[in-house]
Amino acid sequence: MQIYGFQKTTLLDFPGRVASTIFTGSCNFRCPFCQNSSLVLRPGEEQLIPEEDIISFLRKRSGILDGVCITGGEPTLQKDLPAFAGKIKELGYEVKLDTNGYLPDVLKEVCESGLIDYVAMDIKSSRETYSNAAGLPDLDIHRIEESAAYLMSGTVPYEFRTTVVRELHNADDFRRIGEWLAGCSAYYLQSYKDSELVMTKGLSACSPDELRSFITILKPWISNVSLRGVD
Repeated sequence: MQIYGFQKTTLLDFPGRVASTIFTGSCNFRCPFCQNSSLVLRPGEEQLIPEEDIISFLRKRSGILDGVCITGGEPTLQKDLPAFAGKIKELGYEVKLDTNGYLPDVLKEVCESGLIDYVAMDIKSSRETYSNAAGLPDLDIHRIEESAAYLMSGTVPYEFRTTVVRELHNADDFRRIGEWLAGCSAYYLQSYKDSELVMTKGLSACSPDELRSFITILKPWISNVSLRGVD
């Protein structure tokens, strides 16, 4: 596993769990609002953390931590993901996977093998504007649709989430997302936060009132929709 970041304790990344978070390198998207641009564009410049160090830490924290979140970058690009998730499961931890859903076959493999307990899949935008939000002009939206449909089939607990950016999203996008993901178990809107590490400069967040208006738009299709990280 190409591990370039490790947060030893978090109460935020894995719902209902005290967890650690592992950051993998590389991604197949180029989302303008990405906060981990160095992991996406220049993973080789980051310090590689030996897998053995992570496993050793987790072994010592058994009984204190509940779970491990594997995020990125895009973890499904890692050939060792199934084996690594298996090692974490052997230590008694639950495993959460953060993914953009662009490799549905890998997503299905790790879920159906019992290696993943919870999936958070990013929904970049409506299907009509997805490639723009993902920074991938030749994006194959059918891959995203396949992953979303698979999660909605109920194999593992999951959530969908969208980072909302004023320059990339509007009310019509959320109407279309609501129609697409109607009946999903959980959907969160997260406000964009600017930083020096963001992929594209000059983006901005929507106001809390605007975000709440998007929630209202989504409600007829998705009952469990809410804001995350917004005061």
